[in-house]
Amino acid sequence: MVNFMLKLAKGFYMALGMFWAVPLPFHVWDEKLTAVMIASFPLVGALIGAVWWAAGLLLVMLELPVMLAAAILTLAPFFVAGFIHLDGYMDTSDAHLSRRPLEDKLRILKDPHVGAFAVIMVAVLFLLQFAAVYTVVDGGRYFALVIAVCVLSRSCSALSIFVLHHMPQSNYAAMLGEKTGILPKIFIVIAGAGAVAFAFLYAGAFGLIASAAVILGYAWAMRPVYKGFGGASGDLLGYSQVRGELCGLIALALLQGVERWF
Repeated sequence: MVNFMLKLAKGFYMALGMFWAVPLPFHVWDEKLTAVMIASFPLVGALIGAVWWAAGLLLVMLELPVMLAAAILTLAPFFVAGFIHLDGYMDTSDAHLSRRPLEDKLRILKDPHVGAFAVIMVAVLFLLQFAAVYTVVDGGRYFALVIAVCVLSRSCSALSIFVLHHMPQSNYAAMLGEKTGILPKIFIVIAGAGAVAFAFLYAGAFGLIASAAVILGYAWAMRPVYKGFGGASGDLLGYSQVRGELCGLIALALLQGVERWF
């Protein structure tokens, strides 16, 4: 177990190099620790969520207008993550909504040009996310749950890498060996369970509902694209992760409204 924790620390640093936009002092990569790096995705989510929450606290302390604060917080997680998941969201939206044969969809998925569907869907994403963030920030409660939202969405992504069939074009298919061991998968489940526990302790039943919204939103997004593309890939994981987080935020906003009614 101690050996695994040491590997996890190194894998976490490797994951930061890929999914964290803040420059690191040095580069580390070890092909043998790919599975451990994937298992550390929830930890990256916890860090991004903590930065997101701290930014919200700072903006409230500065007494910025709620609409301006909400706009900044809508974009904050994408900036911190280096827009990598948003890129997958746009590429997958463009290919999936084209409703073309599989060969054409795969070509669109890898096309570096931005299509109309990608533009439309990113506009829909920002509009809904801004409205949800504005509602939560304006209500003054539950914004700390973005930490759980980020952990759960990345737990879903990490678990998907291990349990779903990968498209031949997927980078993860090439990175993972046949034997990844059970400890990385157990850690992902524990991290996700920890996020749910935190959400429950912080907001009770509302926290559980928001957690369920992330998981169900991720599954709702992944199912049709996984079936339509014949497997998973990094782009599809990013697409589903963004959708799952959006569902969690919308749930928080709706719960904020329910609390006001009562």
